[in-house]
Amino acid sequence: MRAKWFISKAFCIAIVATALAALLPCSAWGQEPTDTIASPLGKEQRRSFPPIRRTDPQQVDSLRPSPCPTDTVYIIRIDTVWMDPDDVDSIYLSDRVPSRYDRRIDRFRRGWAALIPTHVKLQYAGNMGLLSAGFGWDYGKKSQWETDIYFGYLPKFGSDRHKITFTLKQNYIPWSVQIRQGPLSFEPLTCGIYFNTVFGDEFWVEEPDRYPSGGYYRFSSKIRIHVFAGERFTLDIPERYRHIARQVTLFYELSTCDLYVISAFTNKYLKPQDYLSLSFGIKLQLL
Repeated sequence: MRAKWFISKAFCIAIVATALAALLPCSAWGQEPTDTIASPLGKEQRRSFPPIRRTDPQQVDSLRPSPCPTDTVYIIRIDTVWMDPDDVDSIYLSDRVPSRYDRRIDRFRRGWAALIPTHVKLQYAGNMGLLSAGFGWDYGKKSQWETDIYFGYLPKFGSDRHKITFTLKQNYIPWSVQIRQGPLSFEPLTCGIYFNTVFGDEFWVEEPDRYPSGGYYRFSSKIRIHVFAGERFTLDIPERYRHIARQVTLFYELSTCDLYVISAFTNKYLKPQDYLSLSFGIKLQLL
């Protein structure tokens, strides 16, 4: 019984010592700030590296967040590294060439980071619901492309119930004009296409059997294809006032759908207000 008690006590002391060794920094154990690099032969080489504040934008460098030996390598492709000014010495520049594993992990991180939405939007009207909210991503050399996903609310009006819409939207902004070198800019043209659907059993992609064969309506009542064009005004928020977003954009759009275009060509009495829709919205640029 006494032997078991001693074994249990020694085991607990070993666990506590291991935890302390993992939590305390290397300096607490009297080690110099070094970087451990594993050689192809399995041996370890210890090198000391000076602290850095900037990296060469033409060079792919490996940064380690701690002077403690670690197998995590961060591949930096930008010319500025943001860090705590009181903890600059914890970042070291390594001349180690990233391995295949490092590059694979870097691609893995960047792949998941690309899924983070860069902005959120709120839009009124536009044949996608009375009010629609969504998120999206901007990309391209000048962020001239945007892909958005919306969920909209459609009141019941004369129907039996409220409805929810889903919209996939692609935007293109060819250029932006800065006004008087200030924080306000103007996008004189935004255009694109979006696909919209309504959730509900009363809408169909193919005509139900209750209609005569051969195509009675010859169109889907569940999916609409829209094209649009509009303009935007964007305000850059000063850094000291940034809490949620770094830019705010107000926009309007004129849009129409495939069914409205066919009706406009086959019914000459229709006026532009019958097949064109005006919508307004706001965009918050998060990243």
